[in-house]
Amino acid sequence: QVQLVESGGGLVQVGGSLRLSCAASGRTFSNYAMGWFRQAPGKEREFVSTISRLGIKTHYADSVKGRFTITRDNAKNTVYLQMNNLKPEDTAVYYCAADAQAPLFGLVTSPPEYDYWGQGTQVTVSS
Repeated sequence: QVQLVESGGGLVQVGGSLRLSCAASGRTFSNYAMGWFRQAPGKEREFVSTISRLGIKTHYADSVKGRFTITRDNAKNTVYLQMNNLKPEDTAVYYCAADAQAPLFGLVTSPPEYDYWGQGTQVTVSS
C-alpha cells in the first residue's frame, strides 16, 4: 500500500509558475512509475506527465511539453511537477499516481494502469 499526498497548488496569474509535490509513504518509492494527471470541471481526467522508476525517462502530454517538467527524488520519496508559463487552460485539480507494475524504464500514460492515487491539489490560473 502506498499513500500519496499532493501539495503546492494555488492561484497564479497567466505566465506564472508553480511547483507541485507528491510525497509517498509506504513501500519502496523506486518500485513505482509515477504520473501526474489533471481534471478540469466537466472534463475527463487527462494525462499530464509520467516518469520512470529511476527518473531516467519522462513523457509529457503535447499540451504541456516545453512548459512542465517532471522529476523525482527517490531518497525523499517525492515526485515533482514544475509548471512554467501557466495558461488558463491549465486550471484543474492535479493528481499524482503510482504504478506498481511498471518495468524499470516504463512510462505509463493510462489512468487505469495506476494502482494508487492522491487526493489532488487545485491549480487555478487567472487571466
